[in-house]
Amino acid sequence: MNDHPNEPFDELMRRALSEEADRIEPADALPEIRARAHAQRRPAARRPWLLTVGAAAVGTAAAIGAFAVFNGNQNSANDGDEVAGPGTTTTATGVPSAKSPATTSAPSALPTAATLAPSTSAAPTVVPTERGEPEQAVKSALVPVYWLGNRTGTQAGADPTPTVKAKAVKLYRTWAKVSGRPAEQAVRIMTSKGPSDPDYYTVWRGAEVNAVTRTDGVVTVDFKELPAASLDPDVADVAAQQLIYTVQGALHTSTEPVQITRQGRAGAKLFGQIDTSTPLGRAQAADVQALVWIDSPADGEITANPVTIQGTANAFEATVNYQVTNLKTRKTSKSVVNTKEGQKFSPFLIELKLTPGPYQIDAYLISDADGTISDSDSKSIIVR
Repeated sequence: MNDHPNEPFDELMRRALSEEADRIEPADALPEIRARAHAQRRPAARRPWLLTVGAAAVGTAAAIGAFAVFNGNQNSANDGDEVAGPGTTTTATGVPSAKSPATTSAPSALPTAATLAPSTSAAPTVVPTERGEPEQAVKSALVPVYWLGNRTGTQAGADPTPTVKAKAVKLYRTWAKVSGRPAEQAVRIMTSKGPSDPDYYTVWRGAEVNAVTRTDGVVTVDFKELPAASLDPDVADVAAQQLIYTVQGALHTSTEPVQITRQGRAGAKLFGQIDTSTPLGRAQAADVQALVWIDSPADGEITANPVTIQGTANAFEATVNYQVTNLKTRKTSKSVVNTKEGQKFSPFLIELKLTPGPYQIDAYLISDADGTISDSDSKSIIVR
């Protein structure tokens, strides 16, 4: 927990996040995140399961450094049309203020990366585009940053191969505190920084963002360079959605398509697969997002009792399983918790009273078809 609860930023963030959390979850406040630590992790496929009881409560996310990535869950994602974001911006005075989430609308008729067939042309036409107006700079803002992750039982690692199918690679959301132009900074983190959770990764290494602008209902993300990686078509599609979800989340929109350009020109092949000559729309959340993830605490955090686990899941019968393991004693406990609503992306909360020590928290879904674990996410934390 924060040793200085009266610091202005912590107080402002606590108020803003609590105000947003009240809209979607039966809770009063969010626990303060104390600090970040780097707990030793095992590969996801080999992790031990974890420990103790669940009941509703609330959590708060504290910013750690200008580009420190951390998790939160102030708005839940729906079936893919509404932005999953914290709903906060920063005013000229630096005070975060709540914003209403984007209204739900029908999925865009514009093509997503999945609907665009790879061009057979050896040299695609590259045409110049107009960038439009840059986004407004702010003193401080929380923005979502999405990463790729592999579902339970699938190949893990930062270098997907053609054996990794689209259903195996999903988007996982984290939060970052930025200053300047929010969407541009979010893309900069996604392309040049590493996620706090070692289970997540990005294939956008090597990309250099130039600017994010908007004009006539289209968001243009211009790059100095695009990533050089060549991916399987299905994985490339999810990677393109990583950019689209990150940019739209930072701009609080879910309906404005994203035009990808390189040095002001559209048409370059992204990941060797995706035609960028036209704007790309947002895919349905259920098609590209992980079906369960832990929003807070962030991986490696040091926290005090009681520990509040905050997450999001699209769970059958609203049931999320969880396990807690004391990494020192190897003692393990398991239980279940319900999301606010079933069969759609909805928040869940677990309150744990733990003895001091290192723990791993796993949240997972059980397949109603065969009873196996279908989706999971985990975090390592240290309890004071």
